[in-house]
Amino acid sequence: MKDLGARLESLAVTAGLPSETLALLFLVSAAVIAHLVLGYLVRRLHDAVQTNSYNWDDVVVTALARPLRVVLWVVVAYVAINLYVVGDSWQTYLSTTYDTLLVMVLAWILHRLIGGAEQELLSSRYGDSGSNDKATVHAVAQLLRVAMWVIAGLMILQSVGVSVSGLLAFGGIGGIAVGFAAKDLLANFFGGLSIYLDRPFTAGDWIRSPDKQIEGTVEDIGWRLTRIRTFDQRPLYVPNAVFSQIAVENPSRMFNRRIYETIGIRYEDADKMGPIVEQVKAMLLAHEEIDPSRTLIVNFVSFGPSSLDFFVYTFTRTTDWVRFHAIKQDVLLKILEIIHANGADVAFPTQTLKMQQVVQTGPEASA
Repeated sequence: MKDLGARLESLAVTAGLPSETLALLFLVSAAVIAHLVLGYLVRRLHDAVQTNSYNWDDVVVTALARPLRVVLWVVVAYVAINLYVVGDSWQTYLSTTYDTLLVMVLAWILHRLIGGAEQELLSSRYGDSGSNDKATVHAVAQLLRVAMWVIAGLMILQSVGVSVSGLLAFGGIGGIAVGFAAKDLLANFFGGLSIYLDRPFTAGDWIRSPDKQIEGTVEDIGWRLTRIRTFDQRPLYVPNAVFSQIAVENPSRMFNRRIYETIGIRYEDADKMGPIVEQVKAMLLAHEEIDPSRTLIVNFVSFGPSSLDFFVYTFTRTTDWVRFHAIKQDVLLKILEIIHANGADVAFPTQTLKMQQVVQTGPEASA
């Protein structure tokens, strides 16, 4: 180092420049060369990691690429400033700024790592993830970002001389007061957190509640409100805390849809009930849109007031609401064809009125 300093001083005398200025020129030149070399190495690393099937190394390289160059110039700036003699107050200020910048760059690196990990987990390389898994990944990533920046903020405050312990103590006392004042806001926040973690529904699901007049398609799950688009296309905003107090159905996650119908034939067609039931059951078993692995029942069930009733209990393969009704229509029409093919007919409500003639005797009858 002494030889290098002596050479710099001799070069400065030869060039007629102050030694600090010459050292600064050498430092900036070296930094530019290092910047270019670092960019070249990062590009080579990108090319290397993209050739293998393991993608997490690419996430790390992408996250470090730009921040490392910023760190390089922060260090260069700190060394360059130290070449000149400054006062103690300025030296303290510069040291504090240097520490703050390093903390911010470290937080930036972690922020980019979290974002890269989120994109990697949601990529098609891991298959077609369900919407509930995607919502969980987004929620965890958001929480990690918030926690990371809060910690970074506390570290920056500590570096500039603010007492973090006192701030935390004050925050604990003030947090109680704020908690009472904003209990509904906090309830909605934790309600949103429970939705992300428990995953009873996610964006795109059709939900409804038997306890409240809530039914529609979930459009967005925020930290305070959940936006639902009702079937008449009106937006419905529900506070997240409500979902911790009500039961919620999620028809979007059904495996099948059920057809459950009771059909009555006339009493005069009683001898045809057996063949009709057998043929209807055979038709359902052969129907390509009916799921035979689910419960399938066709049975004579009751003597109705004006009909002999049998019921059909089966499940479609599809869960699509529009497609389900088309399949149900086809099944009912085929049942009607079977009834008519057996010479029977569907009963309609009838009443039989019996008239009884009263025969009178005595003086009134002879009159």
